Amino acid sequence: MNLKKEYDKAFKKYQGLLTKQEQLLRVALYLLLNLSEDTRTELKMRNKNIVHMLVKTLDRENAELLVLVVSFLKKLSIFLENKNDMAEDDTIEKLAKLVPCEHEDLLSITLRLLLNLSFDTGLRNKMVQVGLLPKLTTLLGNEAQKQIAMCILYHISVDDRFKSMFAYTDCIPQLMKMLFECSEERLDAELISFCINLAANKRNAQLICEDNALKVLMKRALKLKDPLLMKMIRNISQHDGQSKHLFLEHVGDLAAQIRQDEEEEFVIECLGTLANLTIPDLDWELVLREYNLVPYLKDRLKPGSAEDDLILEVVIMLGTVSMDDSCAAMLAKSGIIPALIELLNAQQEDDEFVCQIVYVFYQMVFHQATRDVIIKETQAPAYLIDLMHDKNAEIRKVCDNTLDIIGEYDEEWGKKIQSEKFRWHNSQWLEMVENRQMDEAEPYMYGDDGEPFLHDGDILERPDLFYSDGIIPADGAISPEFFNDFHTQNGDTGQQAFSGSTTGDGFGPTAGTPGRPATAYGYRPDEQFFYGYGSSR
Repeated sequence: MNLKKEYDKAFKKYQGLLTKQEQLLRVALYLLLNLSEDTRTELKMRNKNIVHMLVKTLDRENAELLVLVVSFLKKLSIFLENKNDMAEDDTIEKLAKLVPCEHEDLLSITLRLLLNLSFDTGLRNKMVQVGLLPKLTTLLGNEAQKQIAMCILYHISVDDRFKSMFAYTDCIPQLMKMLFECSEERLDAELISFCINLAANKRNAQLICEDNALKVLMKRALKLKDPLLMKMIRNISQHDGQSKHLFLEHVGDLAAQIRQDEEEEFVIECLGTLANLTIPDLDWELVLREYNLVPYLKDRLKPGSAEDDLILEVVIMLGTVSMDDSCAAMLAKSGIIPALIELLNAQQEDDEFVCQIVYVFYQMVFHQATRDVIIKETQAPAYLIDLMHDKNAEIRKVCDNTLDIIGEYDEEWGKKIQSEKFRWHNSQWLEMVENRQMDEAEPYMYGDDGEPFLHDGDILERPDLFYSDGIIPADGAISPEFFNDFHTQNGDTGQQAFSGSTTGDGFGPTAGTPGRPATAYGYRPDEQFFYGYGSSR
């Protein structure tokens, strides 16, 4: 009993001392905070390791003291060196314990500090690791803290690997509710930017489309002509599956926006959305005719006729509609192929343009009508041969696939392509031999008896030195079966790939053919929108 009384007495004394100590700390920190208004004095404090002392103080439980400490850290966090010190001191873990909390001022200032720190990729990773994502999502229902919480979550959504995590929280339903309740003509920039990023993930896009939400989004975007809302819809359209098929009923509405009198920024998003709709059930010929899109598309292919972003979307759109045989024939008759070649000449330094234009040619050589035009009436094959050894891997890949088909169909071009591939690899071999220093080459070029290790005739017995990705197979043996077996050259899964051809000549785009290059760099960008705003001091 006496021990308990002594313990209670000692504990009460400890609490009294702790309270006095925290009062002293609060006065001292207030004084330092005021002195730090002079940046030179603030630098001296930083040199005295003020950040480490403040972070250590975050372990305290006095709300008023914590408000002061977090305010001081927020002021310091706008400088890179201080931010790095906070990263080393595990500041995020300590701040996570304060979210959420009942003290509104402390919660508000803590979120503002987290916002400043969220500009750093590593610290954003740490926020996710310590479980701040569901906590911040919960704060979207707090009217006072909603905006700042959304800004932090938006920063986290910029990283592709974290986008999928939002599907396991209540974030998307809350955002959609906020989106539909917004009565302003132009949506809140942070809100729509956040939605754009989340829509770039397939599972998120499926959640967004629940409860007929896509129809509401589309109606609002077309009514307000809002390019940001349409960018969100475009991101949804890029995902294969059920969500893409929901766009079938909106194709006409989107096509009706492709006009010269519409704002370019809005038309770009509408074109991009249509270009994503690689749906077999979609009759592109009917769409092009009903909305008279061919003249618009052809006019926009002229270099300088519009902003490069719009022209690029037109090219991508042509790549999508060219999958359809009747569309390809319509485009060939309209003179779009020469226009594409002219654009290729003008934009030959832009890898993105080159890659997408070559992909249009790749789609067109599947069809008899457009293949004859490309091979016999244009110099497109010659351009493709020049691009066959481009430094960009995606361009080389699409060129090789296209030239393989041309070589199969036209014997004369086939010989030229084979000769060029052989010439290129021969020149590469000769250059390698010439550049090799003799002292390095001696162990490899000469045997123990001093005789050359490889004779001229031996080189011909080395099939691995030949080009193994196109007309000439890696083993050096060419048989009639090799030329009949299309999939060995184009990467298709089997000869049944031709069964879907509508041309009747053994060519046709099917599920087995390589997909459209999303970019010239071999990956599909998550169309994320970065809304810029500064950190708060």
